Amino acid sequence: MSGLALFGGTFDPIHNAHLAIAQAAAELCGLERILFIPSGKPPHRADGTFASFEDRYAMVQIACKDNPCFEPSRLEQGETSSYSIHTIERVLAQIGGPLHFLIGADAFAEIQTWHRWQGVVASVIFIVVSRPGAQYSVPVTAQVVRLEDMHLEISSSEIRRRLALAKFEDLPLPAGVSSYIQAHRLYQSPKLH
Repeated sequence: MSGLALFGGTFDPIHNAHLAIAQAAAELCGLERILFIPSGKPPHRADGTFASFEDRYAMVQIACKDNPCFEPSRLEQGETSSYSIHTIERVLAQIGGPLHFLIGADAFAEIQTWHRWQGVVASVIFIVVSRPGAQYSVPVTAQVVRLEDMHLEISSSEIRRRLALAKFEDLPLPAGVSSYIQAHRLYQSPKLH
């Protein structure tokens, strides 16, 4: 297998586990490119995002700059809800297939609640990142590659909590991202913890 994978998320902020997962997926599936796609307006996140799209995209750019396989993407920029099926259709119209879709086991467990989920399942090969104890069922027609043993206990919410307390040391962030966050005073509201 070779080709392209989509890796969407809020990336609020992007952290080292995101990069480790993408690298492991690239090696497992022989991927040449992984598009990191910050969501514009995530439909499954009622509270929205804490940083603006432009700040999240800038952090993704910084995080991806040292890996030629990783590519930041503005595919979901905008005010309308970021539905995966629309992103998938836009990419497939440009490249054809096969197209991989990198997703966590927790999100994959909810795949049948997604907008036009049957179309999503029919269009991509899922790379499901399994966390310890994660359980999910696979829809009958879904193609799934399991990325196991990713024991990365890093959470964006915990990073935001520490940043709100001005605890910048030892954060699991890519080089340059912590500096960007500090320079732009992101996540420093006490509401975040």
